[in-house]
Amino acid sequence: MNFDDFLQLVQEKRGLFNLADIARELDVSPQTVSNWKARNQVPFKYVLAVKDDSSVKPEAVSELSASPQDTQGAPPVYNPYAAFPEEDEISLTEIIAVLKSNIRFILSVPTVTCIITIIYVLFIAEPVFTSTATILPSSSGSSTVSNLRAMASQFGINIPTDDNASPTFVYPEIIQSRTLARKLLNQKFDTEKYGPAQTLLKIITYGDGDPEFGPDTLEKMAIEIIKEDMIAVATDRQSSIITLSVEAFEPQLAADINASLILELDKHQQEFKTSRVGEKRQFIEDRMAEVKTDLESAEDNLNNFREQNRQILSPSLLLEQERFQREVEVQKGIFITLKQEHELAKIQEVEEATVVYVLDPPEAPIERSSPKRTLSVILAGFLGIGMGVVLAFVRNWYESTKTDDET
Repeated sequence: MNFDDFLQLVQEKRGLFNLADIARELDVSPQTVSNWKARNQVPFKYVLAVKDDSSVKPEAVSELSASPQDTQGAPPVYNPYAAFPEEDEISLTEIIAVLKSNIRFILSVPTVTCIITIIYVLFIAEPVFTSTATILPSSSGSSTVSNLRAMASQFGINIPTDDNASPTFVYPEIIQSRTLARKLLNQKFDTEKYGPAQTLLKIITYGDGDPEFGPDTLEKMAIEIIKEDMIAVATDRQSSIITLSVEAFEPQLAADINASLILELDKHQQEFKTSRVGEKRQFIEDRMAEVKTDLESAEDNLNNFREQNRQILSPSLLLEQERFQREVEVQKGIFITLKQEHELAKIQEVEEATVVYVLDPPEAPIERSSPKRTLSVILAGFLGIGMGVVLAFVRNWYESTKTDDET
């Protein structure tokens, strides 16, 4: 029976006009009665319950039909409601009915979300291009690791003492340090958006506008942007290869920043190595002066002893002479060793050894890395479908509630 006829029947038999009263009388939820109205169809058992006996509810009739047979073998009483199962508050049929009645609304929501996403990724979102490069730090045993550990301490990085440590362990922290970031901020780059020869500090903070903060604040902001958003470092512990990734809003700008980062890294390490070698050379020179003085003093003592004792026959004099000779030999050995180390330090100070080997130089990327246009639209479509289904049920509930209030 359709809902209008059922409503008229209830009014005649029971004197009920409000949907909430009908639900209470039939012992069902108001949502169930609203779904009958939405489908314009009422289950037959409820129609029979209203027609046959106003004092008997469908549930009571169902319980009677389910009772055991009479012990005297009487035939079971025919129950017209037994063929119609009890309905849940929200059945699969009701869900399908709601979806079918709101199909246009459900499809309109993902359409709108996809259109908004397309407009955003094409005209609003700033494109991001990623330039990558791979480098290999030079390694020359434990001395290199010790030097890198000392260099890392300049950046405030505490590296645990480990003889098996690799230079790769130190490089990511150095690359993402504030010291290198400050050096990059003073570099000038050419951009299509802001013009040629613009400092990186200006490019990533205030651009063509006027700065809203002081130089110190701008520098701190720019350093955080470089460390958190622009530069990424990935290391391979087995091969010691380091991959540098730099993001920017223009492909050539990303490649230029990446190249400058590698140059600054190599330059800083060269300066550090030169400084370390210079300190070593100065220490050796100071030590050579002290040892030379000690050696000359030992030689003078030995010479004075021989002049005073031209004929040495006593065992005690022989022992004293051996002591003077041993002191001279010790001081001579130390002086020779320091002299050799001094010459090596002078050579290391002037040589220009490669510290960072560039395996794959940075190149301007062809495609943007984000936003992913196709993926964004697909995700927006699925999100829109989910939102449409939820809003459809909310809409159906609101309309049912509104109808109950009006009735």
